[in-house]
Amino acid sequence: MTRLTVYPEGDPAARDLDTSEEQRIAAALQTIGVRFERWRAAQPLPPDADDTAVMQAYRADIERLRAERGYRAVDVVRCLPDNPARQEMRGKFLDEHVHDDDEVRFFVEGAGAFYLRAAGKVHVLLCGRGDLLSVPAGTRHWFDMGPAPYFTAIRLFTTPAGWVARFTGDKIAQRFPAFENVAA
Repeated sequence: MTRLTVYPEGDPAARDLDTSEEQRIAAALQTIGVRFERWRAAQPLPPDADDTAVMQAYRADIERLRAERGYRAVDVVRCLPDNPARQEMRGKFLDEHVHDDDEVRFFVEGAGAFYLRAAGKVHVLLCGRGDLLSVPAGTRHWFDMGPAPYFTAIRLFTTPAGWVARFTGDKIAQRFPAFENVAA
């Protein structure tokens, strides 16, 4: 399911890269300072795993990142298609924004699309189960979870205040394909 499509910033109809190969994805994202990894659970997770079980299954990778980057907080976030606030949640991050802290997200299940704007390009990464993405502080981006969101993700950050979105005011996100088109 993981796929990276790179568009020229001014032309969402053109594609500079379209790949689902893990090494090509990691290499392309590394050029803009974004970290991409694939993680495997240390133990099988039941479909109804609670937050504690999710974090325990990925404890070694979580601790490795905490030691490397100094992240102090870790949590689990879920969004399901029947969430009554799903449209509000989707709309919250559909506009381009930046954070003062790294945005680190690991997808335990489900999917979401990160749109990363850097170096005159828009990198659209459709993330799925097993994908870790670390977006450096100050990177212009937006996130689309789709009209019927379904994901569970582990988030790591230095301080919760660092995750407050600062919107750029640029409407570039409206010109690029939405999650449902990227995931089709």
